[in-house]
Amino acid sequence: MVMIILNGKKACLPAVRNVISTLRQEVDGIQVRVTYEYGDVERFMHEALSDGIRRIIIGGGDGSINEIVNAMAKLPREKRPELAILPLGTANDFATACRIPLESLAALRFAVSGSTIPVDIVKANERHFMNIATAGFGAKVTAETPEELKHFLGGGAYTLTGVLKAMDFVPYRSTIATPEHSFDNLDILVGAICNGRQAGGGQVLAPYAHINDGLLDVISISKFTLIDIPQVLNEIKNPSVSGTFIKYIQTPWLESHSTNAMPINLDGEPYSNQHIRFEVLPLAIDLVIPEDSPCLK
Repeated sequence: MVMIILNGKKACLPAVRNVISTLRQEVDGIQVRVTYEYGDVERFMHEALSDGIRRIIIGGGDGSINEIVNAMAKLPREKRPELAILPLGTANDFATACRIPLESLAALRFAVSGSTIPVDIVKANERHFMNIATAGFGAKVTAETPEELKHFLGGGAYTLTGVLKAMDFVPYRSTIATPEHSFDNLDILVGAICNGRQAGGGQVLAPYAHINDGLLDVISISKFTLIDIPQVLNEIKNPSVSGTFIKYIQTPWLESHSTNAMPINLDGEPYSNQHIRFEVLPLAIDLVIPEDSPCLK
């Protein structure tokens, strides 16, 4: 048996209803639940487990994935169900990077029949995420992009909103610590703490990240002036821990202290805090994912 948990905003789409009807003709024991408000995903997950269902398909975007991951993280590892994804979001960054099918019927068929592989998730203070946390300017753009613009322009809405807001953005002064490095008083424009590879509507932030290596790929961009642009472009092409403006680190955990509460976006969900500890939880969830996914080590 399998339970499909659908984001309520997507459940009424004729295409979604049609592919679920098709799947029910092919597979027995398909249960469907539709969310109305936050907390429904966790409630449906417990209902599935009580009914002996071991595989849950989450139908929605990266925010829906984030909600099920947070619900699963509350359970002991051995009690967590298998997770599969039906991509129905604006950009579907996580599914795209993992090469999970984006066409709904193909995604559902794969979600039902595909094998699972243990993958990492990330703990951020008391919250969790699977893909990417963006900090500073990137998080502000995602949080303030109107829903109507997302639907009209798709992933390009984030780029447009970013251009409009870039002119008046004030960097966040932060101190960052990892097991091997410490950086004081960085004026951060953009930060990304990556388990997966891309976010923000197709922006590949961590091309070498793997979701089962026990490491975060961390990228930060510090404040720069027009005269610094040639060096910034060079550092983007050759990121390293020693960069002046672009820093790239692989680490199992990272702690950030900022002068003011820094806005963070956890797989589509806004969050802010002055002090945040990011920590990999290795192989925490069994995910239905192609065995040849580039996101797997």
